[in-house]
Amino acid sequence: MLKRSSYIFLSLLMLLSCNSSVKKQDTVQVQNTDDRQYLVKVGDPAPDFEMSFPDGKKVKLSDLRGKVVMLQFTASWCGVCRKEMPHIEKEIWQKHKENPQFVLYGIDREEPAEKIQVLRDATGATYPIGMDPDANIFGLYAEKDAGITRNIIIDRSGKIVMLTRLYEEKEFNEMVSLIDKMLSAES
Repeated sequence: MLKRSSYIFLSLLMLLSCNSSVKKQDTVQVQNTDDRQYLVKVGDPAPDFEMSFPDGKKVKLSDLRGKVVMLQFTASWCGVCRKEMPHIEKEIWQKHKENPQFVLYGIDREEPAEKIQVLRDATGATYPIGMDPDANIFGLYAEKDAGITRNIIIDRSGKIVMLTRLYEEKEFNEMVSLIDKMLSAES
């Protein structure tokens, strides 16, 4: 009887330990579904930061509550950024730059002010581009060694509503539509 009880107990123990390891694998799988190296996800509050511009002005993200915010991480050496920036200029900035409920900031990663002007000249970007000299702002949103060309759309309450990576026309068009929709529903 004792031998049979021990056998049943060991069988149940093995079954439970197998079940437990499967759950751990499932959890890890779920956490790694986004391979774009973001540290934030849609629905998260956008991490606050203060950013300086080449002209010395500063902006703090939390001061922009109540507005739709687009952050575009970029750099002069990034070919995909250079490809995307004219689209941002034409399809988003020129359409919404006069809207007081909208803010768009480029955030140049790890470059001096002179490089930002070179980038603006090369891409025709007229929207404001701030500096992130040590990638500390970038590091609030993505792994510091991750690639750039990233856009983050933040709603009026300060929550992230969209994250993009690289320039893919379909995703870009979805982002443009989302911004248009958010701004047409002004409160």
